[in-house]
Amino acid sequence: MSNIIKRVEQSTTAQVQEKQPSKLTLTAVSKLLDKAQRLQAPQVKKYVDSIRRRHPDESPQQIIERLEKHYLRTVTGTGSAVGAAAAVPGVGTITAMGAATGETALFLETSALLALAIAEVHGIPMHDNERRTALVLAVALGEEGILAVGKVVGSRSGTLRRLNQSTTPDSRIGQLNRKLAGKFVRRYAIKRAPLIFGKLLPAGVGALIGGIGNRAIGKKIVENAREAFGPAPVHWQVIDGSVVTGEEPGAIPSVRSLPTDGSDRPVGRV
Repeated sequence: MSNIIKRVEQSTTAQVQEKQPSKLTLTAVSKLLDKAQRLQAPQVKKYVDSIRRRHPDESPQQIIERLEKHYLRTVTGTGSAVGAAAAVPGVGTITAMGAATGETALFLETSALLALAIAEVHGIPMHDNERRTALVLAVALGEEGILAVGKVVGSRSGTLRRLNQSTTPDSRIGQLNRKLAGKFVRRYAIKRAPLIFGKLLPAGVGALIGGIGNRAIGKKIVENAREAFGPAPVHWQVIDGSVVTGEEPGAIPSVRSLPTDGSDRPVGRV
């Protein structure tokens, strides 16, 4: 079993050789990313507010750490769940493949929520679809993505904040997104291909591979997010006397995101 774990970790952290992804692959991933950020955008502030409400004395850095933990638990849990489903008698390979494909979409949605939620904590809300997509891709790619965005918005520092404030035409941001999507496919989508098939293995091995593989990629997303945003603000930028504004106390976003219970653990279907 340890050899299986080692091989999975190596396959998910090894560098993928540079090659041009097909137009079909790029189109599919671009649509998934666009759907991901559209689904999560309306819930971002509510999600961050709900966590701040539960932990009113915590700093921005501490809230970001909670966001990261929620994210890793969620992507690890969904990977394990798909692998476990494939081991259930009566679940055919085609059905299991469909579950794995849906889980890939959910992985992208959850990653988009993480990026947009951290941006909210940093005081960089994104209200434009193209710019939200650029932010999500830049965070996923880390330094490479930030440099690409910086060239377009004309800034080497505070790149993500400048992206929100930039008057750069949407058409140019769209071109940037297509370029970033290609890089994203090479780095992550190709890496996830062997994981999808690995999750179909019997006797619970698929669940193990699914959980470990997703966690390895999730950790890289978290590392890239830290690099992309830099240090968290020391203090909250908005203080309204009641910690946060938005929904009534205790309300939690109920979309395919990262719902939490009182212990901050993801619960239910995400």
